[in-house]
Amino acid sequence: MPSRELGFPTFDADNHLYEPREALTKFLPARARGVIDYVEVRGRTKIAVRGVISDFIPNPTFDVVARPGAQEEYFRHGNPEGKSHRELMGEPMKAIPAFREPGPRLKVMDEQGLDHCLVFPTLASLIEERLKDDPDLTHDVIHALNEWIHETWSFDYQGRIFAVPVITLPVVDRALEELRWCLERGARTALVRPAPVPGYRGSRSFGLPEFDPFWQAAVEAGIPVSMHASDSGYSDFLNVWESGREYTPFRPTAFRTAAMGKRPILDAMLALTCHGALSRNPDLRILSIENGSDWIPELFKSLKNVYSKMPGQFSEDPIEAFRRGVYVNPFWEDRVADLVPLIGADRIIFGSDWPHAEGLADPLSFTDALEGLSEEDAAEIMGGTMMRLLKVRAGAAG
Repeated sequence: MPSRELGFPTFDADNHLYEPREALTKFLPARARGVIDYVEVRGRTKIAVRGVISDFIPNPTFDVVARPGAQEEYFRHGNPEGKSHRELMGEPMKAIPAFREPGPRLKVMDEQGLDHCLVFPTLASLIEERLKDDPDLTHDVIHALNEWIHETWSFDYQGRIFAVPVITLPVVDRALEELRWCLERGARTALVRPAPVPGYRGSRSFGLPEFDPFWQAAVEAGIPVSMHASDSGYSDFLNVWESGREYTPFRPTAFRTAAMGKRPILDAMLALTCHGALSRNPDLRILSIENGSDWIPELFKSLKNVYSKMPGQFSEDPIEAFRRGVYVNPFWEDRVADLVPLIGADRIIFGSDWPHAEGLADPLSFTDALEGLSEEDAAEIMGGTMMRLLKVRAGAAG
């Protein structure tokens, strides 16, 4: 039974699947064979990208994983006892079918009281950064992953589970081709990494006019674009302060945790506003997923300051452009009532990050963060807004 009866439909904008080995390899074209491999290192399986072992995700097979919500107390109250990473993660568990397949996931959703959810890949977050010097190879691997997601989960499972394909942007024509492929198979949103876009002549902002054909294609298709936290490449900046190393979100240093903060999503939103993408494409809708919300006051402060000094570089108030186009999934430990005056309840969406350790064991406990809000606002945040954005009808369950 669900932990609570809410009286309105629910839509969790941040669920995840755990990929098996074949997710990144089964559909690779011949020219890309061998780019992704799994190797044994001192008795443990690791993923290798073009022969370089990555520790970005320490256990890339996901056969044994941390329990959903294992780190809830850590994110709510910190670590006053100074526990080790292993202690904070708790006792692991064997992966269950609901982590791997949509049918079993539906049964869990019924137990949790969830009507609908977006399901994002997990391992996919390491691909683009590790292949950024080869844009066409990146497109090959991303398409292979999308083929696996569609085969295993579909992009619309019984009107309740919407697995999210990935779109990489380095070659705009290929990004448009990938988007069309996904839309033809029922995708309701697509995942774009909040990061500079690598290319054959260096990286650039996806807020520039070069990418307007992609943003406009999303608008014409009537879908929002999701920007989920990922490896956005910020280790390149931090390595000048701390000896060069791969970004490992599950074992970060104190310096990297403090220095990185919300820089990737903050910079991504500055790019969309200052480079004009949200203004040139006023009907574009962006979902900020698993990036929290404590970066928004800093964003608004920066935009207000630069707009007052350089109004000629904007076609409209950039804060208003952001408020119109961006929907934010705050962390469950955030106080949502403080966010409402900044962007409005109709731009706030619920996400639990289930079944990740840093998420919620009970997704509906997110309502605890809505203290002080009206029932109407709570209904919008917990499901109403996402259902409208993805054109999902109440009672659409198969």
